[in-house]
Amino acid sequence: MTVFHSESAAARGLAICHGCDKLQPVASIHCGRCGATLHLRKPHSVQRTWALTVTAIFLYLPANLLPMMRTSGFGGGEEKTILGGVVLFWEHRAYPVAIIIFTASVVIPILKLIAIVTLCLSTRSCSQPRAMTRLYRLTELIGRWSMVDVFVVAVLVAVVQLGSLMSIEPGPAAVAFAGVVVVTMLAAMSFDPRLLWDAANRPTIQP
Repeated sequence: MTVFHSESAAARGLAICHGCDKLQPVASIHCGRCGATLHLRKPHSVQRTWALTVTAIFLYLPANLLPMMRTSGFGGGEEKTILGGVVLFWEHRAYPVAIIIFTASVVIPILKLIAIVTLCLSTRSCSQPRAMTRLYRLTELIGRWSMVDVFVVAVLVAVVQLGSLMSIEPGPAAVAFAGVVVVTMLAAMSFDPRLLWDAANRPTIQP
């Protein structure tokens, strides 16, 4: 059973409506402003976050193994994965673009998945809830920037259409990668950071 700090709103029987953010007694059951059902914490928050995170991990594999874009022209066709695109831009000395794509498409998704897993595990026992809350806010903030690679492909598809000379088409990895970004954003949104403070305030059992 979760033990709330004496100064917390939950300890006083107060809940924030997840629909309109109004603070009111949880005994009211329904929000007096929008009619939504009141909960002290998001129902099944950790379970939903775990499910979405595992889904993102499965999507991340084809997102990196399948081609992100296909180019075709007089010289034939060519397919590039995310890392292949990074190498291509690097070879053409477009170093800033290569670094941005590598950071946004490879580094950030991996770090975000690790952060979400760490947050879920911290709901069992958390000795530094303030630091974990900062990690949660940072995860929410940077998550959307992972879509940069998809934007680059979309721009190239729209701009580089030269008929029989050269054309660029999105590959199957674009759909999988967009799924990774969307699912990890939903995972961060479904997580309730107040569970971290609940874990920190939970009394430890002495041996």
